[in-house]
Amino acid sequence: MPLRDRLLACLVAVCWGTNFPATALALEHFPPLFAVALRFALVALPALLLVPRPPVALRWLVGVGLGIGLLQFAFLYAGMAAGMPSGLASLVLQASAPFTVLLAGIWLHERLSARQLAGVLLAVLGLAAIAGHRAQTAAWLPVVLTLCGALGWAVGNVCSRRARAPNALHLTLWSATIPPLPMLALALAVEGPDRILRSLATAATADALPSVLGLLYVVVVATLVGYGIWNTLLSRHPSNVVAPFSMLVPVVGVLASWLAFGEVLDPVELVAGAFVVGGVLVASRPARRRRSTPVAPVTQPAGPG
Repeated sequence: MPLRDRLLACLVAVCWGTNFPATALALEHFPPLFAVALRFALVALPALLLVPRPPVALRWLVGVGLGIGLLQFAFLYAGMAAGMPSGLASLVLQASAPFTVLLAGIWLHERLSARQLAGVLLAVLGLAAIAGHRAQTAAWLPVVLTLCGALGWAVGNVCSRRARAPNALHLTLWSATIPPLPMLALALAVEGPDRILRSLATAATADALPSVLGLLYVVVVATLVGYGIWNTLLSRHPSNVVAPFSMLVPVVGVLASWLAFGEVLDPVELVAGAFVVGGVLVASRPARRRRSTPVAPVTQPAGPG
């Protein structure tokens, strides 16, 4: 991956890391499932009116929308609403990287090296430690929901890689047209119309302003900028090269959550988180090229004449 694309991947990590405290602010006012529907509706409307549909197969467009849009954020927002701290959520969600590597190996037949397999196992060990620790000291359900969100993200990553859209921003915008209606139906069934209407009716109040700004940040910075760049990188490089850059997200997320809310992970979660990030780092390292042994040139017989 050239330096320019590495810097772009780092920029995505900043966009997504700061997205977690912004999401936590949004969920203080909006119900989680409705917040997902609202987030993607705000992206989908201008896409339908102003952006041409990307020339990709419909199944991959739907796959990106369902994986990254519906599954990832429905589970993530539900987990955070159930008590998952924003800093820890940014860490556990990085399970998407080993999930992406495994799914790409199975689905796209991208070769999984021994080093990548070792990195995946190390990351899984760290995630298991976090889940086990949370089960002893707090509710484990938020961790499970966040892991399900990570799996949804991995499905969307592989579909985005398979789509190979010539304009990744168009793919990002049009994939946002998939989640709003299913998420709205789910929100109405689970959260109820009264709670949803109440959040909309009070959205213009001073108390709701931080939540509205958090939602707008999520829409513009995390969705449009972040996923636009991310899908561009996935269209240029293999999934198992791009996905490990998400390991930078929890570093930004934990720091941003500490600055915004004073959240501090306990030592067990920090050590387990280091296993997760270390595993992703191991999985992302390129294999060393073997030096070829110089071969003496073979003298060709002289031709006729």
